[in-house]
Amino acid sequence: MQSDSIVYKFYYQWWKNIDKSIFLLISLLFIIGLFFSLVSTSLIASDKLDTNSYFFFFKHLIYVLIGISLIFIFSSLNSDQLYKYSIILFFVSLISLFLVPIIGVEVKGSKRWIDLFFLPRFQPIEVLKPFLIIILATILCDIKSNILFKYLISIFLISFISLLLIAQPDIGQTLLVIFCWAVLIFTSGINIYILLAIFIASASLLSYLIIYVPKFDYIQGRIFSFFNRETGTHNFQSDKAIESITSGGFFGKGIGEGVLKNRVPEAHTDYIISVISEEFGVVAIMLILLLFLILIYMVFKKISFETNDKVKLILIGSISLILMQATIHVGVNIRLFPTTGMTLPFLSYGGSSIISTSILGGIILNLTKRKIT
Repeated sequence: MQSDSIVYKFYYQWWKNIDKSIFLLISLLFIIGLFFSLVSTSLIASDKLDTNSYFFFFKHLIYVLIGISLIFIFSSLNSDQLYKYSIILFFVSLISLFLVPIIGVEVKGSKRWIDLFFLPRFQPIEVLKPFLIIILATILCDIKSNILFKYLISIFLISFISLLLIAQPDIGQTLLVIFCWAVLIFTSGINIYILLAIFIASASLLSYLIIYVPKFDYIQGRIFSFFNRETGTHNFQSDKAIESITSGGFFGKGIGEGVLKNRVPEAHTDYIISVISEEFGVVAIMLILLLFLILIYMVFKKISFETNDKVKLILIGSISLILMQATIHVGVNIRLFPTTGMTLPFLSYGGSSIISTSILGGIILNLTKRKIT
Protein backbone atom coordinates (compact mmCIF):
# COMPACT_ATOMS: atom_id res chain seq x y z
CA MET A 1 0.00 0.00 0.00
CA GLN A 2 2.85 2.35 0.79
CA SER A 3 4.48 1.71 -2.61
CA ASP A 4 1.14 2.47 -4.32
CA SER A 5 0.98 5.73 -2.41
CA ILE A 6 4.52 6.66 -3.51
CA VAL A 7 3.70 5.89 -7.17
CA TYR A 8 0.47 7.90 -6.96
CA LYS A 9 2.31 10.83 -5.40
CA PHE A 10 4.96 10.69 -8.13
CA TYR A 11 2.35 10.70 -10.91
CA TYR A 12 0.43 13.48 -9.17
CA GLN A 13 3.53 15.67 -8.85
CA TRP A 14 4.40 15.02 -12.50
CA TRP A 15 0.90 15.96 -13.71
CA LYS A 16 0.78 18.94 -11.38
CA ASN A 17 4.06 20.43 -12.64
CA ILE A 18 4.02 19.87 -16.42
CA ASP A 19 2.43 22.30 -18.84
CA LYS A 20 -0.85 20.49 -19.48
CA SER A 21 -1.70 22.50 -22.60
CA ILE A 22 1.54 21.49 -24.33
CA PHE A 23 1.17 17.86 -23.20
CA LEU A 24 -2.43 17.62 -24.42
CA LEU A 25 -1.53 19.22 -27.74
CA ILE A 26 1.34 16.77 -28.29
CA SER A 27 -1.00 13.90 -27.38
CA LEU A 28 -3.64 15.23 -29.79
CA LEU A 29 -1.12 15.33 -32.64
CA PHE A 30 -0.15 11.71 -31.91
CA ILE A 31 -3.83 10.66 -31.86
CA ILE A 32 -4.44 12.42 -35.19
CA GLY A 33 -1.41 10.62 -36.61
CA LEU A 34 -2.80 7.28 -35.40
CA PHE A 35 -6.18 7.99 -36.97
CA PHE A 36 -4.68 8.84 -40.34
CA SER A 37 -2.36 5.84 -40.08
CA LEU A 38 -5.44 3.64 -39.63
CA VAL A 39 -7.25 5.02 -42.67
CA SER A 40 -4.18 5.31 -44.92
CA THR A 41 -2.28 2.06 -44.25
CA SER A 42 -4.94 -0.65 -43.89
CA LEU A 43 -5.17 -1.07 -47.68
CA ILE A 44 -1.37 -1.08 -47.98
CA ALA A 45 -1.17 -3.88 -45.44
CA SER A 46 -3.87 -5.84 -47.29
CA ASP A 47 -1.94 -5.57 -50.56
CA LYS A 48 1.50 -6.37 -49.13
CA LEU A 49 0.48 -9.09 -46.70
CA ASP A 50 -2.40 -10.46 -48.80
CA THR A 51 -4.81 -10.22 -45.88
CA ASN A 52 -7.30 -7.82 -44.32
CA SER A 53 -4.75 -6.59 -41.85
CA TYR A 54 -4.10 -3.53 -39.72
CA PHE A 55 -0.43 -4.46 -39.44
CA PHE A 56 0.96 -0.95 -40.04
CA PHE A 57 -1.59 0.67 -37.75
CA PHE A 58 -0.79 -1.63 -34.82
CA LYS A 59 2.93 -1.14 -35.42
CA HIS A 60 2.34 2.64 -35.41
CA LEU A 61 0.29 2.29 -32.20
CA ILE A 62 3.12 0.39 -30.49
CA TYR A 63 5.61 3.11 -31.40
CA VAL A 64 3.24 5.84 -30.17
CA LEU A 65 2.86 4.03 -26.84
CA ILE A 66 6.66 3.79 -26.62
CA GLY A 67 6.79 7.49 -27.51
CA ILE A 68 4.32 8.46 -24.76
CA SER A 69 6.46 6.48 -22.30
CA LEU A 70 9.57 8.36 -23.45
CA ILE A 71 7.74 11.67 -23.05
CA PHE A 72 6.88 10.73 -19.47
CA ILE A 73 10.44 9.58 -18.71
CA PHE A 74 12.20 12.64 -20.12
CA SER A 75 9.70 15.12 -18.69
CA SER A 76 9.91 13.61 -15.18
CA LEU A 77 13.71 13.97 -14.86
CA ASN A 78 15.22 16.91 -13.02
CA SER A 79 17.39 19.24 -15.11
CA ASP A 80 20.71 17.75 -13.95
CA GLN A 81 19.54 14.23 -14.81
CA LEU A 82 18.24 15.41 -18.18
CA TYR A 83 21.61 16.93 -19.13
CA LYS A 84 23.62 13.97 -17.81
CA TYR A 85 21.57 11.26 -19.56
CA SER A 86 21.37 13.35 -22.74
CA ILE A 87 25.16 13.48 -22.98
CA ILE A 88 25.38 9.69 -22.57
CA LEU A 89 22.61 9.04 -25.12
CA PHE A 90 24.16 11.53 -27.53
CA PHE A 91 27.41 9.56 -27.67
CA VAL A 92 25.54 6.25 -27.97
CA SER A 93 23.56 7.69 -30.91
CA LEU A 94 26.72 9.17 -32.44
CA ILE A 95 28.46 5.78 -32.32
CA SER A 96 25.37 4.23 -33.97
CA LEU A 97 25.49 6.89 -36.69
CA PHE A 98 29.20 6.18 -37.21
CA LEU A 99 28.39 2.47 -37.66
CA VAL A 100 25.74 3.06 -40.34
CA PRO A 101 28.16 2.96 -43.33
CA ILE A 102 29.74 -0.21 -41.89
CA ILE A 103 26.78 -2.37 -40.82
CA GLY A 104 23.87 -0.29 -42.10
CA VAL A 105 20.98 -1.55 -44.23
CA GLU A 106 20.94 -0.19 -47.78
CA VAL A 107 17.56 0.90 -49.13
CA LYS A 108 17.23 2.50 -52.59
CA GLY A 109 20.93 3.31 -52.76
CA SER A 110 21.22 4.87 -49.29
CA LYS A 111 22.51 3.47 -46.01
CA ARG A 112 20.60 5.27 -43.28
CA TRP A 113 19.33 2.46 -41.06
CA ILE A 114 20.65 -0.18 -38.69
CA ASP A 115 18.75 -3.39 -37.98
CA LEU A 116 18.77 -4.17 -34.25
CA PHE A 117 17.13 -7.31 -32.88
CA PHE A 118 14.97 -5.21 -30.53
CA LEU A 119 14.46 -2.27 -32.93
CA PRO A 120 14.34 -3.22 -36.63
CA ARG A 121 15.11 -0.53 -39.21
CA PHE A 122 16.44 2.00 -36.70
CA GLN A 123 17.65 5.40 -38.03
CA PRO A 124 20.34 6.75 -35.66
CA ILE A 125 20.16 10.39 -36.83
CA GLU A 126 16.53 10.64 -35.68
CA VAL A 127 17.48 9.77 -32.10
CA LEU A 128 20.65 11.88 -32.27
CA LYS A 129 18.90 15.17 -33.16
CA PRO A 130 17.21 15.92 -29.78
CA PHE A 131 20.41 15.22 -27.85
CA LEU A 132 22.48 17.21 -30.36
CA ILE A 133 20.44 20.29 -29.44
CA ILE A 134 21.22 19.78 -25.74
CA ILE A 135 24.93 19.20 -26.45
CA LEU A 136 25.18 22.33 -28.61
CA ALA A 137 23.35 24.43 -26.01
CA THR A 138 25.71 23.07 -23.33
CA ILE A 139 28.77 23.98 -25.41
CA LEU A 140 27.48 27.48 -26.16
CA CYS A 141 26.42 28.26 -22.58
CA ASP A 142 28.83 26.39 -20.33
CA ILE A 143 32.13 27.32 -22.03
CA LYS A 144 32.74 30.84 -20.71
CA SER A 145 36.51 31.25 -20.91
CA ASN A 146 36.95 31.53 -24.69
CA ILE A 147 34.12 32.66 -26.96
CA LEU A 148 35.91 31.63 -30.17
CA PHE A 149 36.73 28.19 -28.76
CA LYS A 150 33.08 27.27 -28.08
CA TYR A 151 32.07 28.21 -31.62
CA LEU A 152 34.94 26.18 -33.07
CA ILE A 153 33.92 23.17 -30.99
CA SER A 154 30.32 23.45 -32.18
CA ILE A 155 31.48 23.83 -35.82
CA PHE A 156 33.71 20.75 -35.52
CA LEU A 157 30.87 18.70 -34.01
CA ILE A 158 28.26 19.69 -36.58
CA SER A 159 30.77 19.18 -39.42
CA PHE A 160 31.58 15.66 -38.21
CA ILE A 161 27.89 14.73 -38.01
CA SER A 162 27.20 16.32 -41.40
CA LEU A 163 30.00 14.32 -43.02
CA LEU A 164 28.56 11.09 -41.58
CA LEU A 165 25.15 12.02 -43.01
CA ILE A 166 26.59 13.00 -46.39
CA ALA A 167 28.31 9.60 -46.56
CA GLN A 168 24.94 7.80 -46.30
CA PRO A 169 23.93 9.97 -48.30
CA ASP A 170 21.17 11.97 -46.58
CA ILE A 171 21.24 15.61 -47.64
CA GLY A 172 17.80 16.35 -46.13
CA GLN A 173 18.87 15.47 -42.59
CA THR A 174 22.22 17.21 -43.17
CA LEU A 175 20.47 20.48 -43.98
CA LEU A 176 18.14 20.00 -41.00
CA VAL A 177 20.91 19.60 -38.40
CA ILE A 178 22.90 22.49 -39.93
CA PHE A 179 19.78 24.66 -39.71
CA CYS A 180 19.30 23.79 -36.02
CA TRP A 181 22.96 24.56 -35.32
CA ALA A 182 22.64 27.90 -37.14
CA VAL A 183 19.54 28.82 -35.11
CA LEU A 184 21.34 28.04 -31.85
CA ILE A 185 24.55 29.94 -32.57
CA PHE A 186 22.60 32.89 -34.00
CA THR A 187 20.45 32.99 -30.86
CA SER A 188 23.55 32.73 -28.67
CA GLY A 189 24.79 36.05 -30.10
CA ILE A 190 27.38 35.23 -32.78
CA ASN A 191 28.40 38.00 -35.17
CA ILE A 192 26.06 37.91 -38.18
CA TYR A 193 28.94 38.26 -40.65
CA ILE A 194 30.71 35.22 -39.22
CA LEU A 195 27.47 33.24 -39.47
CA LEU A 196 27.01 34.39 -43.07
CA ALA A 197 30.57 33.35 -43.96
CA ILE A 198 29.99 29.89 -42.44
CA PHE A 199 26.71 29.58 -44.35
CA ILE A 200 28.37 30.48 -47.68
CA ALA A 201 31.20 28.00 -47.05
CA SER A 202 28.72 25.22 -46.19
CA ALA A 203 26.52 25.97 -49.21
CA SER A 204 29.59 25.97 -51.48
CA LEU A 205 30.73 22.58 -50.14
CA LEU A 206 27.28 21.02 -50.57
CA SER A 207 27.00 22.46 -54.08
CA TYR A 208 30.38 20.99 -55.02
CA LEU A 209 29.41 17.56 -53.69
CA ILE A 210 26.07 17.55 -55.50
CA ILE A 211 27.50 18.74 -58.84
CA TYR A 212 30.84 16.94 -59.03
CA VAL A 213 30.66 13.81 -56.84
CA PRO A 214 28.98 10.87 -58.67
CA LYS A 215 27.53 9.47 -55.44
CA PHE A 216 25.16 12.47 -55.29
CA ASP A 217 23.87 12.25 -58.85
CA TYR A 218 20.39 11.35 -57.59
CA ILE A 219 20.20 14.64 -55.62
CA GLN A 220 21.32 16.57 -58.70
CA GLY A 221 18.58 14.80 -60.67
CA ARG A 222 15.94 15.75 -58.10
CA ILE A 223 16.99 19.39 -58.10
CA PHE A 224 17.09 19.66 -61.91
CA SER A 225 13.75 17.86 -62.16
CA PHE A 226 12.28 20.24 -59.60
CA PHE A 227 13.17 23.28 -61.71
CA ASN A 228 12.52 21.58 -65.05
CA ARG A 229 9.59 19.19 -64.93
CA GLU A 230 10.37 17.79 -68.37
CA THR A 231 13.62 16.16 -67.22
CA GLY A 232 13.64 12.64 -65.84
CA THR A 233 11.27 10.73 -63.59
CA HIS A 234 12.07 12.42 -60.27
CA ASN A 235 8.81 14.37 -60.41
CA PHE A 236 6.53 11.33 -60.23
CA GLN A 237 5.97 11.33 -56.46
CA SER A 238 5.64 15.09 -56.08
CA ASP A 239 3.36 15.32 -59.13
CA LYS A 240 1.06 12.64 -57.73
CA ALA A 241 1.10 14.37 -54.33
CA ILE A 242 0.04 17.75 -55.70
CA GLU A 243 -2.59 16.06 -57.89
CA SER A 244 -4.02 14.40 -54.76
CA ILE A 245 -4.17 17.69 -52.88
CA THR A 246 -5.91 19.33 -55.85
CA SER A 247 -8.38 16.48 -56.34
CA GLY A 248 -9.27 16.45 -52.65
CA GLY A 249 -10.44 20.07 -52.75
CA PHE A 250 -11.59 21.80 -49.58
CA PHE A 251 -13.39 18.87 -47.93
CA GLY A 252 -11.79 15.78 -49.50
CA LYS A 253 -13.10 12.66 -51.19
CA GLY A 254 -13.92 10.84 -47.96
CA ILE A 255 -12.33 8.10 -45.86
CA GLY A 256 -10.80 5.36 -47.99
CA GLU A 257 -11.49 7.14 -51.28
CA GLY A 258 -7.95 8.42 -51.85
CA VAL A 259 -5.62 6.71 -54.32
CA LEU A 260 -2.24 8.32 -53.51
CA LYS A 261 -1.46 5.82 -50.74
CA ASN A 262 -1.56 3.00 -53.30
CA ARG A 263 0.27 4.86 -56.10
CA VAL A 264 3.27 6.36 -54.29
CA PRO A 265 5.74 4.31 -52.19
CA GLU A 266 5.97 5.37 -48.52
CA ALA A 267 3.04 7.78 -48.92
CA HIS A 268 2.09 7.22 -45.26
CA THR A 269 5.50 8.59 -44.18
CA ASP A 270 6.90 11.13 -46.68
CA TYR A 271 3.55 12.22 -48.19
CA ILE A 272 1.11 11.90 -45.29
CA ILE A 273 -0.05 15.51 -45.76
CA SER A 274 -1.10 14.73 -49.36
CA VAL A 275 -2.87 11.54 -48.24
CA ILE A 276 -4.79 13.50 -45.59
CA SER A 277 -5.63 16.31 -48.01
CA GLU A 278 -6.96 13.91 -50.65
CA GLU A 279 -9.36 12.18 -48.29
CA PHE A 280 -10.22 14.97 -45.82
CA GLY A 281 -9.53 18.14 -47.78
CA VAL A 282 -7.40 21.25 -47.41
CA VAL A 283 -9.49 22.22 -44.36
CA ALA A 284 -8.02 19.27 -42.44
CA ILE A 285 -4.49 20.34 -43.41
CA MET A 286 -5.16 23.89 -42.25
CA LEU A 287 -6.38 22.60 -38.88
CA ILE A 288 -3.26 20.42 -38.49
CA LEU A 289 -0.97 23.33 -39.35
CA LEU A 290 -2.91 25.47 -36.86
CA LEU A 291 -2.14 22.90 -34.14
CA PHE A 292 1.57 23.12 -34.98
CA LEU A 293 1.42 26.92 -34.85
CA ILE A 294 -0.32 26.82 -31.46
CA LEU A 295 2.36 24.44 -30.14
CA ILE A 296 5.12 26.75 -31.40
CA TYR A 297 3.39 29.79 -29.89
CA MET A 298 2.99 28.11 -26.48
CA VAL A 299 6.65 27.08 -26.35
CA PHE A 300 7.89 30.53 -27.36
CA LYS A 301 5.57 32.07 -24.77
CA LYS A 302 7.32 29.93 -22.15
CA ILE A 303 10.72 30.97 -23.52
CA SER A 304 9.83 34.64 -23.05
CA PHE A 305 9.54 34.09 -19.29
CA GLU A 306 12.67 31.92 -18.99
CA THR A 307 15.81 33.43 -17.43
CA ASN A 308 18.23 30.52 -17.92
CA ASP A 309 20.11 30.93 -21.22
CA LYS A 310 20.77 27.21 -21.61
CA VAL A 311 17.11 26.33 -21.18
CA LYS A 312 16.19 29.06 -23.67
CA LEU A 313 18.57 27.66 -26.29
CA ILE A 314 17.35 24.08 -25.86
CA LEU A 315 13.71 25.11 -26.16
CA ILE A 316 14.42 27.29 -29.21
CA GLY A 317 16.41 24.50 -30.85
CA SER A 318 13.76 21.85 -30.10
CA ILE A 319 10.79 23.83 -31.40
CA SER A 320 12.83 25.08 -34.41
CA LEU A 321 13.63 21.47 -35.32
CA ILE A 322 9.94 20.54 -35.23
CA LEU A 323 9.01 23.68 -37.20
CA MET A 324 11.67 23.19 -39.88
CA GLN A 325 10.92 19.49 -40.34
CA ALA A 326 7.19 20.19 -40.69
CA THR A 327 7.92 23.03 -43.13
CA ILE A 328 10.12 20.81 -45.32
CA HIS A 329 7.53 18.01 -45.28
CA VAL A 330 4.67 20.30 -46.30
CA GLY A 331 6.90 22.13 -48.82
CA VAL A 332 7.81 18.88 -50.57
CA ASN A 333 4.14 17.85 -50.73
CA ILE A 334 3.11 21.10 -52.42
CA ARG A 335 6.23 21.26 -54.67
CA LEU A 336 7.90 24.19 -52.92
CA PHE A 337 10.99 22.02 -52.31
CA PRO A 338 12.60 19.04 -54.09
CA THR A 339 11.84 15.58 -52.71
CA THR A 340 13.79 14.94 -49.50
CA GLY A 341 12.04 12.04 -47.75
CA MET A 342 11.24 14.07 -44.62
CA THR A 343 8.57 12.83 -42.21
CA LEU A 344 5.96 15.04 -40.55
CA PRO A 345 6.61 15.22 -36.76
CA PHE A 346 4.03 13.39 -34.60
CA LEU A 347 1.85 12.33 -37.57
CA SER A 348 3.96 10.32 -40.04
CA TYR A 349 4.31 6.55 -39.77
CA GLY A 350 7.83 5.48 -38.79
CA GLY A 351 9.34 4.23 -35.54
CA SER A 352 12.54 6.31 -35.55
CA SER A 353 10.65 9.51 -36.35
CA ILE A 354 8.07 8.91 -33.60
CA ILE A 355 10.80 8.18 -31.03
CA SER A 356 12.69 11.33 -32.06
CA THR A 357 9.67 13.63 -31.76
CA SER A 358 8.68 11.96 -28.48
CA ILE A 359 12.10 12.70 -26.98
CA LEU A 360 11.79 16.30 -28.20
CA GLY A 361 8.32 16.49 -26.64
CA GLY A 362 9.67 15.13 -23.35
CA ILE A 363 12.52 17.65 -23.33
CA ILE A 364 10.12 20.53 -24.05
CA LEU A 365 7.75 19.42 -21.28
CA ASN A 366 10.69 19.00 -18.88
CA LEU A 367 12.00 22.52 -19.45
CA THR A 368 8.58 24.21 -19.46
CA LYS A 369 7.20 22.56 -16.33
CA ARG A 370 6.46 24.56 -13.21
CA LYS A 371 9.55 25.19 -11.13
CA ILE A 372 9.38 23.73 -7.63
CA THR A 373 10.57 26.19 -5.00
